[in-house]
Amino acid sequence: MQPIELQHAYRLLNHGPTVLVGSCHAGRANVMAAAWAMPLDFDTPKIAVVIDKATLTRELIDASGVLSLNVPCVAMKDQVMAAGGMSGKNHPDKLARCEITTHAAANTGVPLVEGCIAQLECRVLPATAHVAGPHDLILAEVIAAWADERVFRAGHWHFEDAAPELRSLHHVAGGHFYAIGEPVSALPVANA
Repeated sequence: MQPIELQHAYRLLNHGPTVLVGSCHAGRANVMAAAWAMPLDFDTPKIAVVIDKATLTRELIDASGVLSLNVPCVAMKDQVMAAGGMSGKNHPDKLARCEITTHAAANTGVPLVEGCIAQLECRVLPATAHVAGPHDLILAEVIAAWADERVFRAGHWHFEDAAPELRSLHHVAGGHFYAIGEPVSALPVANA
């Protein structure tokens, strides 16, 4: 994993991957799968992610004010399904059961998921209080980001020359995923 310039952090999510959301507070850590995450801004980079208020992840984020978004790859499909289908509230040993290994981010201590092709360490924005309750929406600022140089170099994804198991996962419903496909080039658009 190599550090990513924050000006390029939005590109880690811009293609709509499923993410693993890391959270922690008071010695308790959790990771859950989420399909509804997106970049919001370039400078300073911000993200949005929908996290149900009934989840342990949401409880930990609300208490700590930090979270991570981790982009899993095809090789991690079983961990993603397990993390998305098991509640940390009911299973304190969820990470072990899901075979998910994490390490603490340097700035906040939030768990970063090992094996992912990108990781974003985030701090919740104060504006979240106004939208989170009725909409389960978390808004956060990206304070650090990393990506696997086998698939992300010079500020861009390069899935076309990487092993198929390193492609990002995209959840479409009912436990069904697609891996990101082949690149398609288009002509540049003239200024309008």
